[in-house]
Amino acid sequence: MRRKGSRTRIRRLTAVLTAGALLGAGMSGVASAAQNAAAPRGQAPRSGVGDRDARPGHRAPSARQRDLVARQRVDARWNNLGTPTSLVSRDTALATGLPADPATAARTYLSQQHEMLGLTQKAVDSLEVVAVNPIGAGSAVLFRERFGSLPAGYDGLAAVGVAGGKVYLVSSTLAPDVSTPAPATLSAAEALAKASRDAGLNSGTVTSQGSSGGWSRFAASELSGTQSAKLVAVPMPEGGARTAYEVAVNDTDQSGTRSYTSYVDARTGEVLIREDNVADDSANDGPEWKAFPENPPADYSSRDTRETWCLTGAKGCDRVVANPASPLAWDVDPGVSATESTHTTRGNNEWAAQDWLDATGRGFNLDGFASPRADRRYTYPWTNQWYRSKCAPDTFDSPQRNDIDAADANLLAMHNRMHDFSYNLGFTESAWNLQDDNFGKGGLGADPEHGNSQSGARVPDTLIRDNANQATPPDGNPPTTNMYLWQAIAGSFYSPCVDGDYDMSVIGHEYTHAISNRMVAGPDRGLSGFQAGAMGESWSDLDAMEYLAANDLVPRGQSPFVTGQYVTGNDVRGIRDYDLSKNPLNYSDLGFDLTGPEVHADGEIWNGVNYDLRQAFIHKYGAGNVALNRSCAEGRTPVTRCPGDRRWIQLVYDGWLLMANGNVSMLDARDAMLAADRIRFGGADQDLLWNVFAKRGMGDGAASNTNADADATPSFASPSARNATVRFSVTDDSGAPVPGARVFVGDYQGRAMPVADTDAATALPDTASMVAGGYAFVAQAPGHGLTRLTAHVTAGSHPTVRVKLPRNVASASAGATASGDGVDLGALIDDDEATTWAYLGAQAAPVAGKGVTVRLAGDKPQQVRRVQVSALLRPANAQDPGGDTQSQNRFTALRSFRILACTASATVDCSQAKDYRRVYTSPRDAFPAARPRPVAPNLTMRSFTIPKTTATHLRFEVAASQCTGNPDYAGQQTNDPNVPTDCTAGSAFSGQVRAADFEVFTH
Repeated sequence: MRRKGSRTRIRRLTAVLTAGALLGAGMSGVASAAQNAAAPRGQAPRSGVGDRDARPGHRAPSARQRDLVARQRVDARWNNLGTPTSLVSRDTALATGLPADPATAARTYLSQQHEMLGLTQKAVDSLEVVAVNPIGAGSAVLFRERFGSLPAGYDGLAAVGVAGGKVYLVSSTLAPDVSTPAPATLSAAEALAKASRDAGLNSGTVTSQGSSGGWSRFAASELSGTQSAKLVAVPMPEGGARTAYEVAVNDTDQSGTRSYTSYVDARTGEVLIREDNVADDSANDGPEWKAFPENPPADYSSRDTRETWCLTGAKGCDRVVANPASPLAWDVDPGVSATESTHTTRGNNEWAAQDWLDATGRGFNLDGFASPRADRRYTYPWTNQWYRSKCAPDTFDSPQRNDIDAADANLLAMHNRMHDFSYNLGFTESAWNLQDDNFGKGGLGADPEHGNSQSGARVPDTLIRDNANQATPPDGNPPTTNMYLWQAIAGSFYSPCVDGDYDMSVIGHEYTHAISNRMVAGPDRGLSGFQAGAMGESWSDLDAMEYLAANDLVPRGQSPFVTGQYVTGNDVRGIRDYDLSKNPLNYSDLGFDLTGPEVHADGEIWNGVNYDLRQAFIHKYGAGNVALNRSCAEGRTPVTRCPGDRRWIQLVYDGWLLMANGNVSMLDARDAMLAADRIRFGGADQDLLWNVFAKRGMGDGAASNTNADADATPSFASPSARNATVRFSVTDDSGAPVPGARVFVGDYQGRAMPVADTDAATALPDTASMVAGGYAFVAQAPGHGLTRLTAHVTAGSHPTVRVKLPRNVASASAGATASGDGVDLGALIDDDEATTWAYLGAQAAPVAGKGVTVRLAGDKPQQVRRVQVSALLRPANAQDPGGDTQSQNRFTALRSFRILACTASATVDCSQAKDYRRVYTSPRDAFPAARPRPVAPNLTMRSFTIPKTTATHLRFEVAASQCTGNPDYAGQQTNDPNVPTDCTAGSAFSGQVRAADFEVFTH
């Protein structure tokens, strides 16, 4: 839980927009602006208590299982239950000659291979078919185990990819045996109370509200909304299973939206597993809506550029939105009437309502729907009031009410468009989509998306801004998305005064969290764990991007590959570190960002490989034209006749159905896409897929120790190509070999994994197998600092990449020493971007003039020509020698600096300030940053040529931090008197400054 402030408390839910991320998952959102401030390594700030699996034990596969895997020449990864989390064959199908019926073929394979899978025959016989979802001419068959009369809850699933009597992939969380567990002794209401307490909530008085879809429904006096529970069996790694209640707990209060799925032992009351569901995104005979196709004008003018969207064609309509994916009009809700309009922003797929008091109210605001329209013309006026007023709080009480009706209508339209777009890719009723009525086509229904517009905008004494998120409980329970207002906040986030209800890149991102969390691992699970969460953020970026591109909805002059550029005011990278199309990241970069391992930042690694896949498919199959792309997006043209990007996004959706485990790694998802290509397209693009994955470090030989691994092993080799064998020769100024040098692929060193090294004591060689192409490298060694270089390798070649690492005379490894201000002085001269020096002054204390004096290595004065400086921060829980454990707020990063020099002599010992002369002043934006906050690419190591200087000592001195020196973060920028925006005066971190490394060279 967040610590509460006494008056104005600034809160942004995680899983939405963070300092470098947008939109989280689970409740997923863009990434909370809190990440802009700081986050421990591997953990983003959250609105809830997070995930936990308290089941003890671990079962390894038997020697017999491993032997059978080796004999059949298949690749296997294993789960904690001792069964395969993934089975694939690199070259052929896992099995052929099976029955034509997909479910029968899948069951037959599992039965034939039960020994390799580690299952008893009884376990195979217990499998019930949950869904058979089509993948072209093939299918993804999802099975669930039964333990006596109880279905498996968490785990106990198998997804089998089948086509034409062939099995291509098995993904599972199956338990080896299915013995009947002891019966329940607790009631469902008691389990609800246990789950609530475990989540830090109080259920209060619990009242039964009947049952539906197998769930017992409850009202709880201290929780908002409906609470649900049902009996299941939970497999245990130690063996057997326990009878448990699967409990869906939901609440909204001052701390925001909380949604958990917990599994409570039905005999002991122990919470075995808890998952946080919040991913911290005219005349006419039918209805019509006014909506911004992507967002309002990028120049923030008040020109109303909305289109008129109609259910059927009519004069004055810009776009007809009727689609077989939605049999009912967007304003018809069968829960109210099977045929009549609700005359407001409520329908079968989506409920959109104003939620200004969300943080103190009780759940979805049924009184917050848009003003009723008897003529079904939801064309409310939009005046750009929030921007024009500069975030003035009194806009809510004006006649226009901060354009809230227009916001409701826009959010409803966008969610319905995402519903139909995703439906035509496979997010249907049988794949557990979001609808009130499922029309007998599968799934449970009763779960339309609940869209809260301008969520929490007027919560007393609390500022809830700069965010978006999505909570996705199990099928049959309504998901919730919160769209927030945006404004500048001192030392946290600098966005314009805009409403997130109008940015489709954000809305589509959030909605896709619901898609991926429902399609992966079946109706009751979702994505969980580090790499799965990172991919969830990425898939949300990618899917929203593809929706806009496929429908030709990206305004001219805007990049189609930037997430959140309207809400952030940044058209270069939006809420991310990178435009998707200008992304250098690879699998060795996990944890690269200022936050350390974090799902929003590391999702950009998955963004990078998928952008490359999309472009490779377009290169092979064409880009299409506006008419064809729209026809494909609306499901009117089959994917086999569609352009390359449609084939790519189809494989993304197909891959979700082939993953039975929510704790997937990026390599598991890679294998699912490869299998999907075999099932839908007959393996037409195996080479293309493998070569692109390899170029991004996910090639043959890549490995991850569970999906929590932030130090996964990269591989740049493709099994489908003639790889180059690259040798790295690293020498110093004199041409002598440099021992202990490490070589990294990409732009990062600090928390990246090397691909090669020259250290004889490690298992890593000085060579690497790499698929053909151009690469960027970073080489680093003690005493030599960092050097960047590029190289191009050709297929089948054996090149030597020669790296020259000059001597760093400011390196502790070379004999330099440091003294001066702050803590962790040694971090500044350790040749490593993974550690930071810090000066930790009080709020508003001056940082200019603080610095570190370095006695250069060597016995005589050095003639200095060049320095390198890094302002990259490191996670606050990393172990620097001086113990800088304070929050590493990204605005504390160095912006500009000065270099002073002294030459020691018989009469000068360089211990006094008067001994030093200024020899260099950096540009004011030496480390440039812009709205909405500094990001990692701006802060990595930079080289500066200085005037020729002879010295024995150099003083590295701060001129300004990002907070104190960046004009984008200065002054009062809004008309909200309760929220300071000037970073120097308003940020608690304004007296702090940090830098990662200072390197000095004589050449």
